[in-house]
Amino acid sequence: MEEIRLQKFLANNGVCSRRKAEEHILAGDVKVNGKVVTELGTKVDPLKDEVIFKDNKVGKVEKKVYILLNKPIGYVTTTKDQFDRDTVLDLVKVKEKVLPVGRLDMYTSGALILTNDGDFIYKVTHPKYEIEKTYNVTLKGIITREEVEKLEKGVEIETDGKIFTTGKAKVKILKTDEEKDISRIEITIHEGKNREVRKMCSAIERKVLALHRSKIGNISVKNLKLGEWRYLTAKEVERLLP
Repeated sequence: MEEIRLQKFLANNGVCSRRKAEEHILAGDVKVNGKVVTELGTKVDPLKDEVIFKDNKVGKVEKKVYILLNKPIGYVTTTKDQFDRDTVLDLVKVKEKVLPVGRLDMYTSGALILTNDGDFIYKVTHPKYEIEKTYNVTLKGIITREEVEKLEKGVEIETDGKIFTTGKAKVKILKTDEEKDISRIEITIHEGKNREVRKMCSAIERKVLALHRSKIGNISVKNLKLGEWRYLTAKEVERLLP
């Protein structure tokens, strides 16, 4: 069998995403045939080499599963939480070891995919594949056309300690309520930086009152109640992949 990069092997076998695998390799968490490997260019033969991740042998994923969850507020998007908070895995009970595809912060609800297919995680989360994510945002105050245009063209936000200009976004005003002094808008982006939508709204000096991810690509959670999940169909998985 053809050799593949170690980080791809870990991702393909449901350990973590490729990018996270790179961090684990550099941290010395991975052994190949009994030796700690810290070189990102290392290749392995999936049929011959023994790979150990944090003292556990990495085995082949027998069945790939893809799950769509309508995440409620109050759950963190991780497999384990250092503060013992509820995680999305408390809502999705399956025998397979699944990982979240990207993140939603604790106070954001909506569409979240979980899977044991590392290649799928990589393609759906990496900006170069431009998988769109659509959010419904409730803002304090009445948003203006000028502010919408700023969001559409891109605004400066801080991420990982650096100033970043967001890419072009699709923005639609869904509703304004002068009596309640709120606006509801729809924002579609494809980058998925940490808390990007919240930071975009902060850049136009608007406070986010509620944030819900309604769609990933064209996969919607409108028929799922908060906390409910279902398996994606083969056609849905195919449509999401570039």
